[in-house]
Amino acid sequence: MEQWKEYKETEFGKIPNSWDVATIKEETKVVVDYVANGSFASLAENVKYKTEEDYAVLIRLVDYKNNYNGNFVFIDKEAYEFLGKSKLFGDEIIISNVGANVGTVFKCPRLKYKMSLAPNSIMVKFKGNNDFYYYWLKSPFGQHMLHSIVTGSAQPKFNKTNFREMSIPVPPIEIQEKIAQLLKPLDEKIEVNKQINSNLEEQAKALFKSWFIDFEPFKGGKFVDSELGKIPEGWEVCLLEQLGKFKRGKTIVAKEAKKGDIPVVAGGIDPAYYNNAANTKSPVITVSASGANAGFMRLYYQDVWASDCSFLDNSNENLLWIYCFLNNNRRVLRHAQTGAVQPHVKPADINSILVCIPPHDLISKFQNTVSPLFKSIGLYQKETKRLQETRDTLLPKLMSGDIDVEQSKLLFILRLSSILFSIFQRNRAISLRRDFEGARK
Repeated sequence: MEQWKEYKETEFGKIPNSWDVATIKEETKVVVDYVANGSFASLAENVKYKTEEDYAVLIRLVDYKNNYNGNFVFIDKEAYEFLGKSKLFGDEIIISNVGANVGTVFKCPRLKYKMSLAPNSIMVKFKGNNDFYYYWLKSPFGQHMLHSIVTGSAQPKFNKTNFREMSIPVPPIEIQEKIAQLLKPLDEKIEVNKQINSNLEEQAKALFKSWFIDFEPFKGGKFVDSELGKIPEGWEVCLLEQLGKFKRGKTIVAKEAKKGDIPVVAGGIDPAYYNNAANTKSPVITVSASGANAGFMRLYYQDVWASDCSFLDNSNENLLWIYCFLNNNRRVLRHAQTGAVQPHVKPADINSILVCIPPHDLISKFQNTVSPLFKSIGLYQKETKRLQETRDTLLPKLMSGDIDVEQSKLLFILRLSSILFSIFQRNRAISLRRDFEGARK
């Protein structure tokens, strides 16, 4: 088609002549943040954060990183109504605008709770195809533009005013829709993977809670007093390090890293960058050591380079039990933070956590039961990584007009593969759940 043959230069690169350029304020219906609701004093007075379940959830970057898997911050109905300008209903574009992960773009989920925008992020609704602009903001072009308006080194941030003035491409609406249609199947498959993995983790978490927190299988036995309350007779309370001793990672900076596909895990939620070598063996538990995300825990199903974090890898035979313990007690990790200006969670803080330890044969039984779940999680994560790489390869080509979206063959293949892949995943998840339920019995 003619519109794909002629290009023009813009501040974010070449785009087809038929595409316009506009500012975000010209192409949006809503651009809002948490502080749009009032002064800092009025916000502090009217909005109280709660860890117990309540009327509404504040949607934060960390919730997105955790795949909205619990540990929410709640607010009551009065606070929710006070934050009326930043209510969320699902599918809005949210952009982190403060901190180490500034520029992270995600979509608001659809949860069972009422939702409101948390601090340190901006919510956006576009006049055109919202999905198209979601992908554009995630593309290399969009990320470059977002980072071009970031100020501050100690605390990177950008504000609504600068964001509104940022330039964006404006393709014809039919092109916007077709680009979104091409990319959406990949994102849907990625989301299916994440949901399956979330469900698998929840199964393991529920079993751990039943056995080792609520003591359901042992209710008929004798219980004794301990530092952690009543525990089954024969169990003991000791430091976590007696089951597995977390170590400090070895610091590596970006200029020292050699390009590769090994995640370098530092103080943030996502890998800081990638290296060609690892200093751990998969699977690996990492706990971020410093900064706003100190205490953030993740289980990697690939070798990683542990940098500014504490880690425990597969050299420990109790790894899955320890992970499930920490996953059921994430608040313990947050409470382990030290330092007011710059929070830290050190290996000694983790190793000194008190834990109720059952007989070793029970730990082994638990690990044998949940091991198939975690193996499947690892496979889904690898599939997700391949899907993300495919999407990220397509993204800049579509956003620059290099790929003709009228090529229906590509669209058909993506749609068909999406359907087949979803059926495959659903059947595999059903089969795995049956096996797990059989093992529990």
